[in-house]
Amino acid sequence: MGDAIDLTGDGGVLKTIVRQAKANAVAPKDDLPLVDVHYEGVLAENGEVFDTTREDNTVFSFEVGKGTVIKAWDVALKTMKVGEVAKITCMPEYAYGSAGSPPDIPPNATLIFEVELVACRPRKGSSLGSVSEERARLEELKRQRELAATTKEEEKKKREEAKTAAAARVQAKLESKKGQGKGKGKAK
Repeated sequence: MGDAIDLTGDGGVLKTIVRQAKANAVAPKDDLPLVDVHYEGVLAENGEVFDTTREDNTVFSFEVGKGTVIKAWDVALKTMKVGEVAKITCMPEYAYGSAGSPPDIPPNATLIFEVELVACRPRKGSSLGSVSEERARLEELKRQRELAATTKEEEKKKREEAKTAAAARVQAKLESKKGQGKGKGKAK
């Protein structure tokens, strides 16, 4: 993970990139203001998950900059590119403030979200230019999802290999200790 970037200048919204987007990935902009995201939100004080799209593998969609989500999301998503995964730390004044969002989010809660920007889209009725551009966008989205799935599988495989190697080392140590105790009886 990278270093935390202060997006607001007052520490209110901090972004740490977990996974970089490809260099040519698109970002939300005036002609692509609708975003689709996967996310998981936790309370900073205890790590308790209060909301997630991961369990049912859905996406959450909204228009950036319209105030339909917490202020921190409008700030942070403008800085992301499709395929990027970032940890967004939101101070209360950029989240739900002193009111909280009962029953899950207490007053003055600092929230931490891991957000993946899955896609950027035009508003309904906007022209993307051509069917071939839309097809290319959908193919790119599919490719990025496949790449993310492959990366996840590779990470899982590496973790399993590390566990297996650690278990083998422990077993080898145990075996070597068993062998050391033999042949050390008292001489007559």
